[in-house]
Amino acid sequence: MNVPLASRMRPKNLSEFVGQDKLIGEDGIIRQMIAQGQCPSMIFWGNPGVGKTTLALLIANALKRTFYSLSAVDSGIKQLKEVIEASQTNPSILFIDEIHRFNKTQQDALLKAVEAGVITLICATTENPSFEVNNALLSRCQVYQLEPLSDDNILNIIQNALNNDEYLKQFPIEIKETRGLLALAQQDARRALNLLEIFAIHAEKFDYKLTDNALESLQISNLPKYDKNSEFHYDIISAFIKSMRGSDPDAALFWLAKLIVSGEKPEFITRRMIIFASEDVGLANPNALLLANAAMQAVSQVGWPESRIILSQAVIYLATSPKSNSAYLAIDKAIELAKAQPEVMPDLHLRNAPTKLMKDIGYGQNYLYPHNYPNHYIDQVYLPEALKNPQFYYPSDTEKNSVNYKFISQIRPERYPKL
Repeated sequence: MNVPLASRMRPKNLSEFVGQDKLIGEDGIIRQMIAQGQCPSMIFWGNPGVGKTTLALLIANALKRTFYSLSAVDSGIKQLKEVIEASQTNPSILFIDEIHRFNKTQQDALLKAVEAGVITLICATTENPSFEVNNALLSRCQVYQLEPLSDDNILNIIQNALNNDEYLKQFPIEIKETRGLLALAQQDARRALNLLEIFAIHAEKFDYKLTDNALESLQISNLPKYDKNSEFHYDIISAFIKSMRGSDPDAALFWLAKLIVSGEKPEFITRRMIIFASEDVGLANPNALLLANAAMQAVSQVGWPESRIILSQAVIYLATSPKSNSAYLAIDKAIELAKAQPEVMPDLHLRNAPTKLMKDIGYGQNYLYPHNYPNHYIDQVYLPEALKNPQFYYPSDTEKNSVNYKFISQIRPERYPKL
């Protein structure tokens, strides 16, 4: 057949739609709106193959509205104006796939028509609308996040195709194993149906039994669902950082592996590790920063694939190190106060006096040079009285056995009590 299986099996009504029960189940908000004949402009945000386009079409059919479909990949303002003009006397639903690919000018071209109700806009995007859709259009649309399809959803869709597609019904295809099929489908209904269609072409060779080995024999690759400019990119790096912060080296190594096999640049990974070494390990283990920085230098010199070993060593070290975010919190508190009191300047004794005039008016006078005193310390005021002696640094428990803490607790016991 020339028409792809995924298109042949597109649901014709909401009762045939699989998944998204929170939106179109019996108590789903979209089902309730359709029952009342209502349809506000909306944005469907979700992974590929979860039903964004199909759901838009089903809404239009249920409400008996004229349906226009455009793709932001190959459409522009000219096509938008044509649809808006055609809808002036017949309000319609305009579906725009991959709305994140429209620039600001193209998105702005929709505002007046949406505001006036000339068109009801339904958009689909795989990217976070907060970043990819401008605020003016976002404020006119309700955002609904479509959930990834479950394994049961995917298997239901596959079985439905085997039972009802006129072409597939010719063959006694049996699903004998599902692990490989589900792994390759990646929660994407379209991809699952494409896999089934490919298998059907060669099914006789495998005695019509779909198994993991059969799919492997067809050399169907499982490409990582990852784009360095997409939401997945930020989700994976977030999981990587949070796993190290949570002191789980195995989880951190898994997300590191995802970054590596997805083609992430090692420079990006090591930059995040250096930040982590100060933000999350910090003074609980100052060597972490040295190791992370050394890892960045080593990776730049060695290259792939050996760099994976260097990254692994550094990630395990960071994940298993004691943690403290005291440095991170301290500088943010100091910056907050510095912004709030921009007029505060150092007292005269802390200022340099490079000229005679400055020396004459008191710059540098009465400054006590700590190295001239026992233990290289002398009690002296370093902050203006106006600041009321603020405290920014609060050591964590993991820092209190360090040499640094023992020293600071001796000279400033009022702030840092001795253990």
